Amino acid sequence: MTKEQVESIKNDPNFQELTKKRSTFAWKLTISMLIVYFAFILTIAFYPSLLGTPISEGSVTTLGIPVGVAIIIFAFTLTGIYVRRANSEFDGLTQKIKQKFKENQS
Repeated sequence: MTKEQVESIKNDPNFQELTKKRSTFAWKLTISMLIVYFAFILTIAFYPSLLGTPISEGSVTTLGIPVGVAIIIFAFTLTGIYVRRANSEFDGLTQKIKQKFKENQS
């Protein structure tokens, strides 16, 4: 690929829209995950007894276990949300860019 072709793609409005939308969306998901993760870590650091509380009387399972599992499920959910949007919206924009690039090469 030549420098002119790369610049042509970079200047394409569809490419600029794709990179802006994808970047913005990825940052939102990243910030969401970081908030949840650091809230968990800060809870462990400053209120360990909260997560060490048994779920029920006489139980050996503490509150920290379901909270930890919920964080893992939250991470999988965010991944699913990203994949769903990537497969619908982002792939459509990518196809437009590829089609335009093929047309310009002909």
